[in-house]
Amino acid sequence: MTRRLRAEVWIVLGLSLGQSAVYAVVSLLRKLSRGPLREATAGLNQPRDTVPWFDLLYQLLAIGFALVPVVLALYLLSLDTDQPPVLRRLGLTPDRPWRDLGFGAALAAVIGLPGLGVYFGGRALGITAEIIPSPPTLHWWTVSVLVLSALQNAVVEEVIVVGYLMTRLRGFGWGVPLVIATSALLRGAYHLYQGFGQALGNVAMGVVFGWWFHRTGRVMPLVIAHALLDLVAFVGYALFAQQLGLR
Repeated sequence: MTRRLRAEVWIVLGLSLGQSAVYAVVSLLRKLSRGPLREATAGLNQPRDTVPWFDLLYQLLAIGFALVPVVLALYLLSLDTDQPPVLRRLGLTPDRPWRDLGFGAALAAVIGLPGLGVYFGGRALGITAEIIPSPPTLHWWTVSVLVLSALQNAVVEEVIVVGYLMTRLRGFGWGVPLVIATSALLRGAYHLYQGFGQALGNVAMGVVFGWWFHRTGRVMPLVIAHALLDLVAFVGYALFAQQLGLR
């Protein structure tokens, strides 16, 4: 059984965030081959086509298909018939919305404010690329797609790298520190395309989020916190970058 579950973990990660980690390493190496990281850029939510309607279609398809590994992970966990229902097992039930929202907002503040310092510090040290969170041209649908992208990122990362992966690793008999460290290091790895500074910052975020899940057994506040962080970054940049002289 353990051998099958180990193969299962590799398959889920290979279809999702493990694959992203490999691409992030290659992207980082490519940036370094071009020159100093301080001169590199990392674009998020960039256009997928020069024709707006096809761009919108590609964006929506990418968001939808990115959620498929989440469904797979939840389905595989649901096959553990000796465990509670999978949504309750991961703390994804909607039975305590205000409490989850409050904790999510608090976690977003704890992560977000120091995260800004990590980003600007990394830029000053030359170990972080310039991050461009939104496309250069805005359409009537851009903000809506950015909101969906933020929600997709939050669900994919927190369900897979925290809820699913930590649950499976604990089932293998791994100790809590090793489980949290593995989850956090994976989170840092798939952010390497943004530079070493952001990767380290995301490792720290992963430790906090992993500790939270270990103590509470709930992923929902982590999804909320992550979504809030990405919403502020994506939508805030799209709406105010020009006024702040960032474009």
